[in-house]
Amino acid sequence: MGNIKAAITAVGSYVPDFVLSNMVLETMVDTNDEWITSRTGIKERRILKIPGEGTSYLAIKAAQQLISKQNLNPLEIDLVIVATATPDMPVASTAVYVATQIGATNAFAYDLQAACSSFLYGMSTASAYIESGRYNKVLLIGADKMSSIIDYEDRTTCIIFGDGAGAVLFEPNLEGLGLQDEYLRSDGNGRAHLKIDAGGSILPPSIETVTNKQHYVFQDGKTVFKFAVSNMADVCEKILVRNNLTNEDVDWLVPHQANMRIIDAAASRMKLEDSKVLKNIQKYGNTTSATLPLLLSEFESQFKKGDNLIFAAFGGGFTWGSVYLKWAYN
Repeated sequence: MGNIKAAITAVGSYVPDFVLSNMVLETMVDTNDEWITSRTGIKERRILKIPGEGTSYLAIKAAQQLISKQNLNPLEIDLVIVATATPDMPVASTAVYVATQIGATNAFAYDLQAACSSFLYGMSTASAYIESGRYNKVLLIGADKMSSIIDYEDRTTCIIFGDGAGAVLFEPNLEGLGLQDEYLRSDGNGRAHLKIDAGGSILPPSIETVTNKQHYVFQDGKTVFKFAVSNMADVCEKILVRNNLTNEDVDWLVPHQANMRIIDAAASRMKLEDSKVLKNIQKYGNTTSATLPLLLSEFESQFKKGDNLIFAAFGGGFTWGSVYLKWAYN
């Protein structure tokens, strides 16, 4: 059992058709394309516009693409984890509904929430299940409909976020490929700086909370940026040192797509050339739990078996961390 590694063996993704460009945002709030691009690197983001559909719709689409590509029998899936900050509804797990809808009726399922670090934390969780030897196929989906919690009159947040989903399949690997190490951190002192005030047990929904727009994301941008830059870079450096890796050993940096300057800071700390740093923030913005699997799906064709991938993320709460994974297939 001790020789089992948890490897990613398939990926899938989905983004909605509707494109919200910087040009369109200029007509909605006091901002402009040059300002947004220079500060975030974002040019456009995708928005789910289908009435009555939420995060589960995105997650199901991403999972179905993976299942189709892999020719996978959904009945063989043991566990479905949906990493998300925007579940369909309180109490009823989004992952449970997703599992049923994709035909994974033999699986148990649950949601995992650690803000923008949700998928990264989910990688750790999925891998632990595989490495236990009790489970053979764990489907991890990162999905968020961020447009459902964004105030499009607040230029500090509406320029950043988009909707999307990505899925990966974890399976046992006996060749030493898969997840090698992780360094995950959190700090509750960050709770005040990136949050939604209302809708939870502290401040339940009311006419007053709706009127005061307390159900939308609030972000203290300067504080979050400062913490994200230092902490995401720190954990990337830490994971290299712990595993005796140099910048030459790293084939790909897979960073959370929150802000181009944060991504560049992490790459700079690792002394990585730009060609090794995966980026699609310009097209999708920050899709929260979906950024990492969307990168894997978009750049899958460039990965080679045995490649060293370093993942990094930072999210509200605060949560952050890094994962070192060896790619398992060509």
